Amino acid sequence: MSTGAAPVRQLDAACVGELRHAAEKILTEFGTSATSPELLARVAEFAGDLSDRLRHALRPVDTDDGLFILRGLEVDDAGIGPTPGSWATAGDCAAVHDIELLLLATVMGNPIAWEGQQDGRFVHNIVPAPGHETEQTGASSTVLLSPHTEDAFHPGRAHLLMLGCMRNHDHIATTAAGIRNVRLDEADIATLTRPALPILPDDAYAEAQGYADRAPEPVPVLFRADDGLTLRFDPAYTPLADADAEYRAAYGRLEAELARVSRAVSLHPGEVLIVDNDLVVHGRVPFRARYDGTDRWLKRASVRVPRRGTRPLAEQDEHGYGQAAIEAHAA
Repeated sequence: MSTGAAPVRQLDAACVGELRHAAEKILTEFGTSATSPELLARVAEFAGDLSDRLRHALRPVDTDDGLFILRGLEVDDAGIGPTPGSWATAGDCAAVHDIELLLLATVMGNPIAWEGQQDGRFVHNIVPAPGHETEQTGASSTVLLSPHTEDAFHPGRAHLLMLGCMRNHDHIATTAAGIRNVRLDEADIATLTRPALPILPDDAYAEAQGYADRAPEPVPVLFRADDGLTLRFDPAYTPLADADAEYRAAYGRLEAELARVSRAVSLHPGEVLIVDNDLVVHGRVPFRARYDGTDRWLKRASVRVPRRGTRPLAEQDEHGYGQAAIEAHAA
């Protein structure tokens, strides 16, 4: 795994100040970062007034890396309080950073939330939680979080994933690997663009895992968009044993290539990792949580980009296991 530097976009003090000022005004008005139509409307108003300089820093991902780090935001380690013991107890912890991330997400596209995940909030707290150490979710710790497309099971998944670092004393790395950097032969690409297997809902979606109205639908792993390959990938929730030997071999070669080009990104407080969810799979290295208020703490936002043509049209007919995403801002 490479530890080479990811592309960085540095915010200057003026951009940091205007973003914090907007977030603080919204938090003062509502007293919370919890989702409400009124709060989301104010976020859209403030986002519309952010400077061109800040907007330039939030331009679309523009390299084959498929990601960049936005650097410069300020996080007061003492001021944000202890790392929550779970997302369910986080509430409004470090709420001003929720709103900062929501403002950034609104500039880049349309933030989304899921009714069945983290109380429908648009910004999630990603912290290790007791009893979840070995799951393939953001609450795990002692296992490798396998490289995956965020919410790969769903046709309405985000185009962009934003991970804002609140605390990372132990320098725990997020892993990232881009499909545009792998080497695959045409036969493997042809095999993996064939819809052969479904991607099942992960453990964060208990209701979706019980969906029985229609059978799981096979989906392609790779897709040829106008500007190159995109992918939809989650090996931990793909029933590979149901595929033939040719398909499993091609899938294995893709896994190996993604591992070869994977990089480790250890975020520092105030940094936001922005990942193109159609180009890059992400994961996390194992670590041992202390549960003493000092563990790694990220905030996560998911963003759809309107009218983006990076996915097969057939996805529009998928059932999504009965799950529906909520968009922050009406089209």
